[in-house]
Amino acid sequence: MDLLNTLVDKGLRRELPTREEALAVLATSDDDLLDVVAAAGKVRRHWFGRRVKLNYLVNLKSGLCPEDCSYCSQRLGSEAGILKYTWLKPDEASKAAAAGLAGGAKRVCLVASGRGPTDRDVDRVAGTIKAIKDQNENVEVCACLGLLSDGQAERLREAGADAYNHNLNTSEATYGDITTTHTYADRVDTVQKAHAAGLSPCSGLIAGMGESDEDLIDVVFSLRELDPDSVPVNFLIPFEGTPLAKEWNLTPQRCLRILAMVRFVCPDVEVRIAGGREVHLRTMQPLALNLANSIFLGDYLTSEGQAGRADLEMIADAGFEVEGAGEVTLPQHRADVAAAAAAGGCGSHEAAGCGSHEGAGCGTGCGSVCGSHEAAAPEVNEPRTDLVAVRRRGAGTDLAPNA
Repeated sequence: MDLLNTLVDKGLRRELPTREEALAVLATSDDDLLDVVAAAGKVRRHWFGRRVKLNYLVNLKSGLCPEDCSYCSQRLGSEAGILKYTWLKPDEASKAAAAGLAGGAKRVCLVASGRGPTDRDVDRVAGTIKAIKDQNENVEVCACLGLLSDGQAERLREAGADAYNHNLNTSEATYGDITTTHTYADRVDTVQKAHAAGLSPCSGLIAGMGESDEDLIDVVFSLRELDPDSVPVNFLIPFEGTPLAKEWNLTPQRCLRILAMVRFVCPDVEVRIAGGREVHLRTMQPLALNLANSIFLGDYLTSEGQAGRADLEMIADAGFEVEGAGEVTLPQHRADVAAAAAAGGCGSHEAAGCGSHEGAGCGTGCGSVCGSHEAAAPEVNEPRTDLVAVRRRGAGTDLAPNA
C-alpha cells in the first residue's frame, strides 16, 4: 500500500504526515489492519526497539473535583461510586509507589483531582516527591495536578519532579462540549508552563467520546505542535454516573488505528497506552505494543486495570522487554534536548526534529480549511460494562495495590 510506505518513510525521517494521510489511516479497512500495524510497528521499532516503558499511577487525592469534565468519574456531580479521599501523606504515597516500582515501573505518576494546585498543595507534592526519591534513586516522577499558576512548574522542578502531565484530551473545536469550567487554551498554557520550566512535557488525548476522525486529527496535530516528550492515548472508560456513560464508540480495531495514526504523527515520541486499554483493546492488547512503547502497570486512578503480572506476561509473550531503569526512553536527539531543558530552561525543541509543522493544516482550531468536523460515526462497540470495575484497592484503602 503506497500510503503505508509513504508514512513509514516519513516516520523514519521524523517528517509530519499530511492531514489527509493521517485521516486515511483511520479510514483503513479491517482487511488492511495488520498491514497498518506492521507499518507503524517499523517506525516504533526504529526509534524505541522492542522496549516497553512501565508507568505506575498513584492517586494522591480522589474525587470531589470542582471541574465538570464529562468523561471523568471524579467530576463535579459525578454519581460514579469511586473512592473519595483527601491528600495522601508522603509516606502513604511512597508506600503506594513502591508496589509499582517493585513490579517493574520506571516512572511514578502522582495525580490529584481538582482544578489546579494551591501553593500549599505544591508543598505537599514536593514532600511526596522527596519521600519517593529518597527510597528509589533512579525513579522518574511525573506530577499531574491540573492547571498550573505562574511559578508552580518551577517549584515542582526544584522539588525533583521530572515531568508534568496535562492532556489536551480532544480538539479545540469540540472542547466546550466536553468541559465548561475551563478552556482548551488553559490546558495548552499549562503544558507550555511545564515545558518552559524544564519539566518533560507529557500531554495526550482521550478517544471514544463521540468525536469525529477530524477531531482526532486536530488534537494529535496540535499535540505535535506542542512537542511533548510523551503522548498518553486514553480510551474512554464510560463510567455509570457520568454524562458519557452511554458512549461505547470504540472497537479493538479502531483503537489500533488510532494508535497507529498517533505513531505516524509523533514517530519519535513516547506513545503510551493509558486508561481503557483493557476495556476496549481487550485481547488485542499485545498487538498494540507494536505501536506504543509505554503502558501503565496495574490499576488506574479510579478503575481497576489488568493484573500487573498479566501485563508483564503479555509483554514477554509478545516478544517485547521491559525497559530498565538505566535505559534512556527517548531517542538520543530528543533525550539531548530534554536534558538541556532540564538543566536550564526549555527552548523550543527545534533540535528534536519536529520540523516546521508544515502540513499541519489548522492545528489550532480549524477554520475553513478543515471543514465542519462532520464525519461518519465510528463503528459502534458493544457495551462491555462488565469490564469497567471501580478501583477498591491500593492508594486510599487498606488493601494491597495491584502491581
